[in-house]
Amino acid sequence: MTHHSTRRTVLLATGAATLVAGCSKYGDDNGSGSSTVNAAGGQELAKTSDIPVGGGKIFKKEKVVVTQPKKDEFKAFSAVCTHQGCTVGTVSDGTINCPCHGSKYHVADGSVAHGPAPKPLPAEQIKVEGNAIRLA
Repeated sequence: MTHHSTRRTVLLATGAATLVAGCSKYGDDNGSGSSTVNAAGGQELAKTSDIPVGGGKIFKKEKVVVTQPKKDEFKAFSAVCTHQGCTVGTVSDGTINCPCHGSKYHVADGSVAHGPAPKPLPAEQIKVEGNAIRLA
């Protein structure tokens, strides 16, 4: 008896393979909660004068937020909320704010100021060279 592949069989097999391949990438950070920055190291993000003291600026494309908690002290964090993965939307009144469910993070250290976020924003590496802020 000869068994011929039907269009339905091929579609089901292709769909199953795609599903398995897609699931194998999900959660690929080994539970560390770290994010991947999309920008190349050394890329200039901003001038130091672009980052207000006590505030910050969000770089959505690079998924990074740079803050200046005190004059001439610059910090960088992932711009991906640790609650459900939304990109944070604003920096104001000393906090980095997620528009999705109201999580807030302190500009000084990325720690949670107001939930539902379960963890702080992971730190990102930057270099301040002269008046340029660059990804490390």
